[in-house]
Amino acid sequence: MKFTDHPSSGRQETLATDGPSILDSLPHPLLLVAPDGVIESANMAAEIFMRSSLSMLRRHPIDYFVPFGSPLLTLIEQVRERGAAVNEYKVDIGSPRIGAPKVVDINASPVIDRPGAVVLMFQERTMAEKIDRQLTSRGAARTVTGLAAMLAHEIKNPLSGIRGAAQLLEQSVPDEDRALTRLITDETDRIVKLVDRMEVFSDERPIERDPVNIHVVLDHVIRLAQSGFAREKKIIEAYDPSLPPVFANKDQLIQVFLNLIKNASEAIGDDPDGEIKISTAFRPGIRLSVPGSEERVSLPLEFCVQDNGPGVSEDLIPHLFEPFITTKTNGSGLGLALVAKIIGDHGGVIECDSQPRKTVFRILMPAFVQPEASSSDRD
Repeated sequence: MKFTDHPSSGRQETLATDGPSILDSLPHPLLLVAPDGVIESANMAAEIFMRSSLSMLRRHPIDYFVPFGSPLLTLIEQVRERGAAVNEYKVDIGSPRIGAPKVVDINASPVIDRPGAVVLMFQERTMAEKIDRQLTSRGAARTVTGLAAMLAHEIKNPLSGIRGAAQLLEQSVPDEDRALTRLITDETDRIVKLVDRMEVFSDERPIERDPVNIHVVLDHVIRLAQSGFAREKKIIEAYDPSLPPVFANKDQLIQVFLNLIKNASEAIGDDPDGEIKISTAFRPGIRLSVPGSEERVSLPLEFCVQDNGPGVSEDLIPHLFEPFITTKTNGSGLGLALVAKIIGDHGGVIECDSQPRKTVFRILMPAFVQPEASSSDRD
């Protein structure tokens, strides 16, 4: 790759650029490291990834941002010695300056006409894996869709007959046996409710969406939570007040955050130091390729629900949003699967990062974009 200076912006770009759009349109962080190790150029994704502006990056060598003895530094030396590209997978280059952990796949290539200069491209491993989990979870949800339709027809009708028979029996059996007929009735009702919850997955109608102020939604959900299951829980709000509206269905967002806050409340239990943190932020660097479309959809709105409970088992994380996966004794395992379906139907992504005393459910969603006025509207 050959870099040239763009006269208007001072940003170094590839051959034949007519502006910084070519490198900045790439979704992966891209850095140009000079022979002396100083960072000479970076695209917009790299600025976001490194948590520094281009002017700040240019003031320091690459080893200023990564840990001492980082494999990245060894990789750069290998490229300089061999004069050929080198790939390395699953490298943690996280540090206090750029955040930790930062697990990436790295492609390091020499610059043909500049001996010693190296171009680095990072592919964030965690985001790729999280998106892959989303697609897996959506596939599992589609399986539940077919199962729900079958259950509604094949199970709910016979269950109504069983319930009616149990009620008739209750009128004629001895008192000591009425507990059994009530048990049949109660269990029948429980199964019907489970099937009703599964039927939600088979609803394929288009979502009615409008510009929604997420903070109005969160304030409403918090009031509901603190008047019920989270009455004694400490809830911290960390909002970005300048956030644009999210393009979503308000009722479904309420359902999503009620579920996540309820899970967080149950996770911290009776811990006197337990707390739930709800945050919103704008992250302009997140763009996602949508199946069936050549466009990359921007998901700049980040909503997080964090708790300081014991955390989620590492083995469970990859399957957390699949139906029937639960850690609760009496849980159905449909709550988070439904949350994933709703977010997926909105074109968003939900993922979970968990460690002891810090579990974060992070939602990325598109912002509302005001449609452009047509020429007739302007006349």
